[in-house]
Amino acid sequence: MTPTYDLQLYESLDDETLIERIQRVRVELGSRLLILGHHYQRDSVIAMADLRGDSYKLSALAAENTDCESIIFCGVHFMAETADILANRPERLAQRDGRRVTVVLPDRSAGCSLADMAAINQVEDCWSQLAESIDIEDVTPITYVNSTAELKAFCGRHGGIVCTSANAAAVLRWAFERRSRVLFFPDQHLGRNTARAMGIQTDQMPLWDPDQAELGGNTEAAIRNGRVILWRGHCSVHQVFLPEHIEQYRREYPDIKVIVHPECTAEVVELADAAGSTGAILDAVQSALPGTRWAIGTEQHMVDRLRRDYPQQHIHFLAPTESICETMSRITLANVCWSIENLAAGTPVNVIEVAPETARWSLESLRRMLDVK
Repeated sequence: MTPTYDLQLYESLDDETLIERIQRVRVELGSRLLILGHHYQRDSVIAMADLRGDSYKLSALAAENTDCESIIFCGVHFMAETADILANRPERLAQRDGRRVTVVLPDRSAGCSLADMAAINQVEDCWSQLAESIDIEDVTPITYVNSTAELKAFCGRHGGIVCTSANAAAVLRWAFERRSRVLFFPDQHLGRNTARAMGIQTDQMPLWDPDQAELGGNTEAAIRNGRVILWRGHCSVHQVFLPEHIEQYRREYPDIKVIVHPECTAEVVELADAAGSTGAILDAVQSALPGTRWAIGTEQHMVDRLRRDYPQQHIHFLAPTESICETMSRITLANVCWSIENLAAGTPVNVIEVAPETARWSLESLRRMLDVK
């Protein structure tokens, strides 16, 4: 069927029709197409994914795949950028005689408020100011994968690395084997929680506020004493979980297991039984005995899906109010159908292609991320 370029017409179709049309193209393109879906996607969308996972797993899958010619990434913008960089790195292009893998983000407005909390000019200003107070050659920049390709490239140029919530501890160990200080951005909570678990004291983790003109609102003494300089950024989804939510569940269910994402605050992580990436949360639930009761602190689409997929366990959403990643939710079946039919027709839409120099330096920091175990 010839695609129409008016997305609104796709939005008028019912789910059954959209799924039928998506499946038709999947059969047509076969292994030439790879649909990736993040755990936070709505159920109808992630059901269309060939592979699903957290940021780390999806990055690794994009790096390893050698068959596909196109990727539909049901996630957010920084994830599609990462897939483009890894799928089209020099050795892969050489294997394909220079042919690029086309990476499509079904809705270009699917961004990340956390990633938006650190811009390249702000990080460069921070780096320059730090260089006036401490030996900048002794600082490793670490960017959470929830960041723009420009920030990943910054890390690549300065001997730094990318981390995910799944490998943040390994990345910090890697960094401290090389230099004595770290600049960690944009998520303060992941950096703080990971460093605290390694025994680094809170007073050695100054918080850099990019809106403060001088040293991010810190004294020179605080910066000199700092081992992990944290960026003032956070995930709005994980900010909703509070210590009192855990305390309430423990009063009601003394045997409950509480597991939260490390983007939660230190106070929440400290009270939980465990903290881990979305992949780690999934693994914990999968391996638990039937009848285990959980309170889970991460995005609600994923928790609701776990409740349906593992009815033999008792799964609760940790917060009393809804917490959905609104930007992830922007991708719908209509977006997927619109983008996949245009792709099949040779008129791809919403193609994500990182500028060559940015991709080159981003790849340096991403390679380090994938190598660190």
